[in-house]
Amino acid sequence: MTIKPQMPKCWRKESKPHKFCPGCGHGLALKALGMAIDELGIQDRVVLGCDIGCSLLAWDFFDVDIVQTHHGRTTPVITGLKRANPDIIGIAYMGDGGGYAIGSQHLVNAATRNEKIVAILVNNTNYGMTGGQMAPTTLPNQKTETSPYGRNVEETGYPTQGPEMVAAITREGAYAARGTVANMRQLKQMMKKALQNQIENNGFSFLEVLSTCPTNWRTNAQDTWKYVEEEMTRYFTVGEIKTPAAKEEQK
Repeated sequence: MTIKPQMPKCWRKESKPHKFCPGCGHGLALKALGMAIDELGIQDRVVLGCDIGCSLLAWDFFDVDIVQTHHGRTTPVITGLKRANPDIIGIAYMGDGGGYAIGSQHLVNAATRNEKIVAILVNNTNYGMTGGQMAPTTLPNQKTETSPYGRNVEETGYPTQGPEMVAAITREGAYAARGTVANMRQLKQMMKKALQNQIENNGFSFLEVLSTCPTNWRTNAQDTWKYVEEEMTRYFTVGEIKTPAAKEEQK
């Protein structure tokens, strides 16, 4: 008997199968997001913004309102939409380049302003769509197209640790966490907490997702999962970094 896999109800069936590379973690990250949207019953309120890069392939993934933004500008676009219509659930979906490189100023300022949106950043330690170049999240000594001898941290610095940064610069009411496509149950719960934080109007919610990129890592299935489960987690700690406490009194 064929067992039909359970898929989120808010998925846009006409766009499946999706356009991501075989083995790419974006599909899993988006599945966890879709399941969270379903369980919270907010499909009719969601506006999803997707960035340039691999994340742009999410533009027709869901049966929700979606806007495609310029590279690195997803966070301010969703911020503007949320401010114009506070009733929406605004989600900014991006890769590590869009969030930590060209879009870093927007991430930092949205966090310091405690914007009431959710930002989801997929970390696969390279620029996936353009050929696998070194990214802000590339691990020390990791080989990429632009670091063929491995990332030299003395020259390029260490990988960006986004949730830790967001936790440090946000005030009470913010949510910052790091999940992984290797643990879908935990990832879905983190997605729900981030969305619930926006529903309750507490503060900025940021979730980094450790993801796979076998195309540019040049890894088989076994080595791909070993890399995301063992190598990446040595530097990027999985878990909740900051959870919303009672909001500070207005001064």
